[in-house]
Amino acid sequence: MNVIESSGLGKRYGNSWALRDCSLAIPSGRVIALVGPNGAGKSTLLNLAVGLADATEGSVTVLDGRSAGSPAALDGIAFVAQDTPLYKTLTAGDMLHLTRNLNRRFDEAYARRRLDELGIPLTRKAGTLSGGQQAQLALTVALARRPQLLVLDEPMAMLDPLARHDFMATVMTAIADDDVSVVLSSHVLAELERVADYLVLLSGGSVQVAGEVDELLASHMVLTGPAAEAERYTQRLNVVNARSGGAQAHLLVRTNGRTDGVAPGWEAHPVSLEELTLAYMRDPAAASLPGPRRPVVAQPLEARL
Repeated sequence: MNVIESSGLGKRYGNSWALRDCSLAIPSGRVIALVGPNGAGKSTLLNLAVGLADATEGSVTVLDGRSAGSPAALDGIAFVAQDTPLYKTLTAGDMLHLTRNLNRRFDEAYARRRLDELGIPLTRKAGTLSGGQQAQLALTVALARRPQLLVLDEPMAMLDPLARHDFMATVMTAIADDDVSVVLSSHVLAELERVADYLVLLSGGSVQVAGEVDELLASHMVLTGPAAEAERYTQRLNVVNARSGGAQAHLLVRTNGRTDGVAPGWEAHPVSLEELTLAYMRDPAAASLPGPRRPVVAQPLEARL
């Protein structure tokens, strides 16, 4: 089952395209990291997927073919938007009561139990809670709907490190206990690297990279060596991003899964999710390089230098 599937999806505001020609098939059972610079189209994609906006072109379905925004789709999706929006003048208990009355499925006993474990009084107004408590209240309300897909749009942007850790611990528990798929949009790459197993990278309103994290990392590597020889790599290999510091060059290379030897004077290192993400954000054009599943004939790096 695909939790989100889109074909040629686009959204235009006036004369500007926030998202264009977005085609994705995101499988279920994953923690999907949605990343990209500001204005890349992340929130637009999520709003289209949860039915808060209508597409200008193309189509998007969720949860194995349900039309985005339809009652069948909304029953299976919980959405925590940016800044964890809550009714600030309502108490935590009022938020549970309101959400129960607005949804066909809501596990109020679970929500009350969880808020008690977190030490969040039902009588406290949402606006008087700390940032971490507000985030946990919004997440509790979302999880009590027992969703198949949990969509989180920058929920940790204003949280301190401890609150971020506690928030993600709750998300990971829900995944383990209730088999929830999660789409998490965030700029906190270190947090994403710890939990994500699927990556979608947007830039300029288009998808640049999408795939299983392990496969993407295995199909890239970092080469370090003499800066004077770097030009030969950039001409003959699939270099995603090149930078140099003095006499040393650092090249992030798409290997397509090859395990070739490294030329004398050069060293190969595994790539981290953060390095991979930043490289494609710096140079979106690199996404047009041959993909990791493209069949190739391996030959030693020495032969290609």
